[in-house]
Amino acid sequence: MELSRHPTTVYQAVAAQLEQALHERYRCGDYLPSEQQLADHYEVNRHTLRRAVDELVNKGLLQRRHGIGILVLMRPYDYPLHAQARFSQNLLEQGSHPTSERLLAVLRPASKDVASATGVTEGNNVIHLRTLRRVNGVPVCVINHFLPDLSWWPLLQRFNSGSLHDYLFLNTGKHLVRTQTRISTRRAQAKECKQLEIALQSPLLCVRTLNTTTDGAMAEYSVSLTRGDMIELTLEH
Repeated sequence: MELSRHPTTVYQAVAAQLEQALHERYRCGDYLPSEQQLADHYEVNRHTLRRAVDELVNKGLLQRRHGIGILVLMRPYDYPLHAQARFSQNLLEQGSHPTSERLLAVLRPASKDVASATGVTEGNNVIHLRTLRRVNGVPVCVINHFLPDLSWWPLLQRFNSGSLHDYLFLNTGKHLVRTQTRISTRRAQAKECKQLEIALQSPLLCVRTLNTTTDGAMAEYSVSLTRGDMIELTLEH
């Protein structure tokens, strides 16, 4: 393999070729060969190879996992925001394998923010679910769902995985529609770092969404904390 041997450009040349290989042969959730195997392939020493990998880590394409290897991220996934936007279906269409699992299901007194969003009285109970979404096995976002209709509680205690909105439609006949989306950013805190397997203070997209049923009844207020290196939001007009 022909690479420039100028000391300031060798690792950049390796990084460029490795990035091309990522797009051609890898998908999010794959692991690269060992550093030694990569160094042998590109005919450079391990120090140069590490610098090349660091370049792609900084670009959000790779992630080092201590004791495991180098994880391929391949950001960003495109996620359009509109009334009918569906996370799972959108990623399936991009050739990925999204999954969702329940982390928490409790009845909880509504905070001031949750009460304002859902229209319940502050302190009254709402259903609180927390779910973790992965793409090809890589954690992408944690979502806190707040639902004011307590008649759904027996049903939602049995929800464990998959699309929450699909589950509600199949079991209640209610179709949820996005009516408002608010987007901000913040840094990841310790608990979120553990759930999303990211470094402390990593950037997160905070997406607050209101969903109603088709007859206009308030159904869900959700707060999604999404890895900023994995998702690109598209506002459709």
